[in-house]
Amino acid sequence: MKQRLVLFDIDGTILLSGGAGRRAIMKAIDDEAGIAPTQVDSVRFDGKTDPQIVVELFAAVGRADDCDADRIVRVIARYLAHLEADLARNAKDATVMPGIVPLLESLAADSGVVLGLLTGNVNRGAELKLRAVGISPERFQVGAYGSDHAVRAELPPIAVERAAPVFGRPVSGREVVIIGDTPADVTCGQGIGARAIGVATGSFSVAQLAAAGAHAVFTNLADTAAVHSVIVGTFE
Repeated sequence: MKQRLVLFDIDGTILLSGGAGRRAIMKAIDDEAGIAPTQVDSVRFDGKTDPQIVVELFAAVGRADDCDADRIVRVIARYLAHLEADLARNAKDATVMPGIVPLLESLAADSGVVLGLLTGNVNRGAELKLRAVGISPERFQVGAYGSDHAVRAELPPIAVERAAPVFGRPVSGREVVIIGDTPADVTCGQGIGARAIGVATGSFSVAQLAAAGAHAVFTNLADTAAVHSVIVGTFE
């Protein structure tokens, strides 16, 4: 019987793209709107959806009014083309975070767990990044992406709805565990009663993730048995 929906963030949690994501979106916004990377290099990307990042890049140069829905679509299309090309050239620079592969294997072998993604990446970007480090996107049965909604807090309800056919019943937020490396990952599921496990492999510390309300925080996910135990025992 399925009892846990475990949703992983990608960047900083599962992998690092070696800077490919940032390079690609900076090229895309320069192509589309003539905004040079040096004009917006202070904009942080972690914990945000791809469409949100595009909006913030335009806002950073005082051009928020130029960023309508159609323009976001065009920027994202350019971004994906640049991302695919960059990863093809520089895949060797992309890395899997410590413990991720054995943890995914351990959870996949647990009959009570459904594996999923909850990420600010648009769907195609998530696929490209995962494949670049040798992780098949198909191992995740459920996904909610930046292409589904620009607001990260809207993604957990989408993931829960998509998980219902896998569970064979409606899924309660209390059955959801979100794993991520930013305070946004920790807080995004609070509206549905999900709990979060923080991992300090990104830009935020154990203390910052704990302060955001994480049920548990790890420095990394290398201790497979301990992390798995916390995940399945989250609501016991």
